Amino acid sequence: MILKYSIKTAVKGLQTHKSRSALTILGIVIGVTSIILVMSLGAGAQDLILGQVKGLGATTVTVIPGKISFGPSQAASTMNDSLKEKDLSLLKIKANVPNATYVMPMVVGSGQAVFGSNVYQVAVFGSGEKVPEIFSIIPDTGYFFSEDDVRSRSAVVVIGYKVKQRLFENDQAVGQKIRIKNNTFKVVGVLPEKGSSSSFDDTVFMPYTTTQQYITGTKFYSRIVVTADTEANLKSTVNDVTNTLRDSHNITDPDKDDFSVVTSADIAKTLGTVTSALTAFLAAVAAISLVVGGIGIMNIMLVSVTERTKEIGLRKALGATDADIQTQFLLEAVILTAIGGIIGIILGSSLAYIISLLIAKFAGLDWQYVFPISAAILGLVVSTLVGLIFGIYPARQAARKSPMEALRYE
Repeated sequence: MILKYSIKTAVKGLQTHKSRSALTILGIVIGVTSIILVMSLGAGAQDLILGQVKGLGATTVTVIPGKISFGPSQAASTMNDSLKEKDLSLLKIKANVPNATYVMPMVVGSGQAVFGSNVYQVAVFGSGEKVPEIFSIIPDTGYFFSEDDVRSRSAVVVIGYKVKQRLFENDQAVGQKIRIKNNTFKVVGVLPEKGSSSSFDDTVFMPYTTTQQYITGTKFYSRIVVTADTEANLKSTVNDVTNTLRDSHNITDPDKDDFSVVTSADIAKTLGTVTSALTAFLAAVAAISLVVGGIGIMNIMLVSVTERTKEIGLRKALGATDADIQTQFLLEAVILTAIGGIIGIILGSSLAYIISLLIAKFAGLDWQYVFPISAAILGLVVSTLVGLIFGIYPARQAARKSPMEALRYE
């Protein structure tokens, strides 16, 4: 029997039992839908995170206290006290880091910002006056604090867009006073809305000296940000910063560094690896349902073989060989799973698109829908292979039936 006729016979057999065929592919549809959904949302999340990191700038070098490690016990921490005033002073010396444009410390804290009866939890970034240049953010209204404010520990703040909306709504914010940790600060500027491309919307900036005195009570820095004059000099700047800090901390063995120097590219690479691994893991978990679906196909195909015993006997009596019968039932399984894979791709893509729109609308994130082409190909190939693998046993059982016994079957 030629392959074309076998396919036509298999399709006709599936059309004769439409309800059973639909139930057979249900597990495959769910499995492929889950894979597409997970991979699409995972890719969207990865693009969002990497977009935020790349917003830090291509020439930005960040010094983080503590040794960055993938182990939980050695992870860098904002509460590590390895970065101090001495380190900042040495990094500001042009001879130590000749390609540095700006060197700015940051002190990270948090607290509740209060204005009247309005309260909003904010991230507090103690920084220098160069934030507008380094992060390309200029206040919509008011101004950013100055070097004099940093030197004199002025109680002034520049607030993010969401902070302004939550505390002042439509009222004027500049010139008003808010309270954070029982200390009063004057609002001198309001940042423009950055959306999901930045976390600055929920942030309050103040001089790092003010943050140390009134918010954290510490004398060390959470970060030191250094910007290179050009992207070409980024690598040499990283080396200069590293060598300067090792000399400052009397470190001769690189393995004993108590600080980490990273660029936005380094952070993006690490986060990309983590998100890709997590997405792959979730996709593998979702793929388990394909195996369950394959077992379901095998069971239903075995039932189908039993119900169609008389049909098998009749075909064999008319000249069909064991190979013809086996090919027909195997093709039925493969066609079913391939159809299930296609339906799963369409359904998963549609759900991912709808969820992406909902996230972008209600969460206020710049979430982009991503169609995972590799996942779609993988889902279709795997679903077809599942049909092939789990269809072999029922097909062999059908082919082994004796024509005489099959014709006598009631």
